[in-house]
Amino acid sequence: MTKRTRVRFAPSPTGPLHMGGVRTALYNYLYAKKRGGDFILRIEDTDSQRFVPGAEEYIIEALAWCGISPDEGTEGGKMVETPSEKHPHAPYRQSQRREIYKDYALDLVNRGFAYYAFDTPEELDSVRAAAEARGETFTYNHQIRESMRTSLTMTQDEIQAMTERDNRWVIRFKMPVDHIIKMNDQIRGEIEVNSSTLDDKVLWKAADQLPTYHLANVVDDRLMEISDVIRGEEWLPSLPLHYMLYEAFGWSESRPQFAHLSLLLKPDGKGKLSKRDGDRLGFPVFPLEWKNEQGEVSRGYREDGYFPEAFVNLLAFLGWNPGTEQEIFSLEELTEAFSLERVVKSGAKFNPDKAKWFNQEYLRKRDTGSLASDLSILLKNRGIDAEMTYVANVVELFRERAVFVHDFLDMADFMFTAPENYDLKVKEKFWKEDTSEILDQVINMFSEMPSFSKEDIENRLPAMIKENGWQMGSVMNCLRLLLVGESKGPGVADIMALLGKEETILRVGRKSLLP
Repeated sequence: MTKRTRVRFAPSPTGPLHMGGVRTALYNYLYAKKRGGDFILRIEDTDSQRFVPGAEEYIIEALAWCGISPDEGTEGGKMVETPSEKHPHAPYRQSQRREIYKDYALDLVNRGFAYYAFDTPEELDSVRAAAEARGETFTYNHQIRESMRTSLTMTQDEIQAMTERDNRWVIRFKMPVDHIIKMNDQIRGEIEVNSSTLDDKVLWKAADQLPTYHLANVVDDRLMEISDVIRGEEWLPSLPLHYMLYEAFGWSESRPQFAHLSLLLKPDGKGKLSKRDGDRLGFPVFPLEWKNEQGEVSRGYREDGYFPEAFVNLLAFLGWNPGTEQEIFSLEELTEAFSLERVVKSGAKFNPDKAKWFNQEYLRKRDTGSLASDLSILLKNRGIDAEMTYVANVVELFRERAVFVHDFLDMADFMFTAPENYDLKVKEKFWKEDTSEILDQVINMFSEMPSFSKEDIENRLPAMIKENGWQMGSVMNCLRLLLVGESKGPGVADIMALLGKEETILRVGRKSLLP
């Protein structure tokens, strides 16, 4: 019987979700959906020292904005906290499952796969400093564990006394000596590591009654019947320990398949993409805006004006390609096309210009009504209440130039409010002694036109300029200056036709306001 595909995205609530984390969630989602399986959200909050209030809610909101909907883990925008028929594996917050992990940790101790360690932080610092003084790197492994304060050299009475005396002890995994750990990664292939090169990782801490990531994620993946673990490259060094934990528990036959995704790199490819890079180069690295406890605000793709579909599309291509020339994919198309076989091993360079390209492509594909509705909201925030049909016409006129909806405000501001300031450099270059009189004649011609369409203007205005021997560039640029306030925008006839006869005549007639 084929095992049902079940994957999990298991972030820690230690701050805002990095775009690399969203990509991990996306790849898990696509992998599960293509196979008719389940995508699970699990909050791994076992690091109580690094917990950040609001981070969990941020994770849930970010996934919802991207359209990455968990099949298990959330309900009504919140984490599921109690088991039910629909969510039999709840709670999905590890801090609420602490008793489960303690039992598994003690089981490993009882069967000789783990041991108690009673070393105080001061004792560990002393041993570490002594090793550094010898020019060595301190590693808590098979070579020193029996010389440390551990249960490996104690009697049961001594162990009981130590565990009851205080809560500063931990449980460490007893890594075997000279054992070849053979592993398989769905992206990187076969991997072998000698266990003697590994340290004895902490699995459980008495101080906060919580497991470390290593124990909790292995136990939860087993209990939640996870079939595939797709996670970031930073967890690849932990894979040997996780294999050994599956072996120690006797779960090797049902161990999930693993796939470790490459890092997202800086635009120059030199190192992991960080918030500092975004701040320095002017792009966000988080899906949503984040405000920390100090009041510092980090930019988000949503607040910067990206469409969620464009953000998801660009993330998909950071480490994966479909093997075709197609670049624009809906979430449904990505689901159909996605495979781990086409995920690259090397790091993926982030290109902020390519990110903008994706958004522009989605803007061009978006229907005019939706764009007009979005733009109307921005206009109202500026106190401008424009008629929707007019807003839609402005969108159509400027669509090819815009990357974001808010670009319409910057490029087409003069379509909603008459200019109050004028570029004097344009006036100095094109305004002649007779320009004012010429524009009066143009105004009279406009007033007499029965129709004021773009075609009518293009037929009448250039012909009038030629008939009178006026300079075409001078007249047209002066008209643009009065309509726009500067030398920008689409064709003058396009602008006037959309503004309408009355507004056009009004703006041209304000020529006396030019300094």
